[in-house]
Amino acid sequence: MQTSNGPGVDSNKPSVNATNDARHALDVGAPLTQSQADFLYIVDCQGCRELSQSLKMIHDLALYHSDIPFDQAEKSALFDLKVLWEGLEKMGAKA
Repeated sequence: MQTSNGPGVDSNKPSVNATNDARHALDVGAPLTQSQADFLYIVDCQGCRELSQSLKMIHDLALYHSDIPFDQAEKSALFDLKVLWEGLEKMGAKA
């Protein structure tokens, strides 16, 4: 995504949100903690597709139906929403 003032949020520059860095990714070989299992249970009960659609709607409302200027932090947050809804879409497709 290109922005008016330079590279987009998916460029190689360090993210405002440190969790975008893959080095902080969850170790898939490690067992889930109870809070992680609880969260996944809630996601499953709510429905991956429904949550995905809600996140996409929030993203689109903020981006396309708002006159608020976005700085790097806001752009990073919108990209985080995009990552979440795409992940939920994939989870919903596998269900």
